[in-house]
Amino acid sequence: MKLKIATLTFLALAASAPALAQTQTPVIDARQANQQQRIDQGVASGQLTNREAVRLGRGQDRIDTMENRAKADGTVTRRERARIDNAQDVQSRQIARQKHDRQHDFNHNGRVDRRRR
Repeated sequence: MKLKIATLTFLALAASAPALAQTQTPVIDARQANQQQRIDQGVASGQLTNREAVRLGRGQDRIDTMENRAKADGTVTRRERARIDNAQDVQSRQIARQKHDRQHDFNHNGRVDRRRR
């Protein structure tokens, strides 16, 4: 009898564990941190102007909001994960484009540095 109760308790806990893990999003969080690090590095190196960094930061905030809304009901569904992943793909491309668009702020004065001809 005790073995039967212990087995049922174990099965109930095992069945509820995936539901608790659904709200954890370590991959999304790690990617967000990586993208924020890329933005910070771009500002530090002068590859991004202040305006570009602010715009990219708002994009990061938008993705954070999407993630928080997805977590609000306690479960992040596959569709929600796919939408967040897609938004992160778009944001990653934006970061790459902005870092390599020949607008620089090497002297960090807030103005776009132009090439002298």
